[in-house]
Amino acid sequence: MWKYSVWTSICLLCFYQLTAQSSEKAKDPVKLGVIGLTHSHVHWILSDMKKDALEVVGIVEPNRELAKRYAEQHGFSMDLVYNTIEGLIVSQQPQAVAAFGTIYDHLKVVQICAPQGIHVMVEKPLAVSLEHALEMQELAKKHNIHLLTNYETSWYPTTEKTRGLLKEGSIGKLTQIVVRNGHKGPKKIGINKEFLEWLTDPALNGGGAIMDFGCYGANLSTWLHDGKRPNSITAITQQLQAENNPNVDDEATIILTYEDSKTTVQASWNWPIGRKDMEVYGEQGVIYADNRNALRVRISEGYDGFSESSYQLEERAEPWNDPFTLFARVIRAELKLEPYDLYSLENNMIVMEILDAAKRSTKEGKTIYLKE
Repeated sequence: MWKYSVWTSICLLCFYQLTAQSSEKAKDPVKLGVIGLTHSHVHWILSDMKKDALEVVGIVEPNRELAKRYAEQHGFSMDLVYNTIEGLIVSQQPQAVAAFGTIYDHLKVVQICAPQGIHVMVEKPLAVSLEHALEMQELAKKHNIHLLTNYETSWYPTTEKTRGLLKEGSIGKLTQIVVRNGHKGPKKIGINKEFLEWLTDPALNGGGAIMDFGCYGANLSTWLHDGKRPNSITAITQQLQAENNPNVDDEATIILTYEDSKTTVQASWNWPIGRKDMEVYGEQGVIYADNRNALRVRISEGYDGFSESSYQLEERAEPWNDPFTLFARVIRAELKLEPYDLYSLENNMIVMEILDAAKRSTKEGKTIYLKE
């Protein structure tokens, strides 16, 4: 009996030690590589390169002058900077990468990383074209990696609150959505030259405002419609700043029709004041997501009367307030995204279908109907 108890105690001790070691290993930060520095959204991750959930172990940027400039700004060592993705992988063996180069380069990142089992997150939109997106999707599924797309509006408290109110039935059945995104234009707001060079290049960005800001509305509409594909897409584009955007559109309106609703996406590089806002209409009222934190709900009373409730929302809790932490938690299987989540591949494949159809609509001057 004594021998049995001692042996049992030893086994339990070993079990607890192994469990503790396994738990500790699971908490190790995800090794993250940053691919490219030409997208100015990269400053967020560069300003906080070591978090509880992840650590930046290397940066790929062949433009040494740009890399040195950011190294001085954010205080990282140039020893972290590599000329190629392959060089980073061999040296640091990252578990995941975040892409901050041209939209055209997103495919190349997945082509190199997916076969190595390296997870990828790109800045919006997912790809420069539907053709690129389909190849990226195939690679992600074949090699079983996570392929996420980050949008600023995905971590807005008002975005989450809007969907919650809609699902609660607070404004009745959904009838239409209006999404407005944009600013004065890349050159007018003074983005750095490395970003400007490709953001206004139709080959590297896929278009102008229709891609840069049209993707937001397509992403949000797909989420609020629970992953439904629109029946039709009609789009028009204009070029109101030919002197600043000679090769791409800078004004786009996209209309999506569904079985019982519609979405209007207004994507512009001509707004006098930068904006990312949304209106969601139901049979009994409307939700106004005015900005990141301010939201209003109006409930209809009579012909044109209404009662209004206002919200000033706090920032969302971790990991929903930080796309990189969220990415790490998904990789570590601590978080599973819901179907057609804003970051998800299935949502963003529909986004690419919409953008592809929108560009064809503007070129051909007609409504594009999606096939089943």
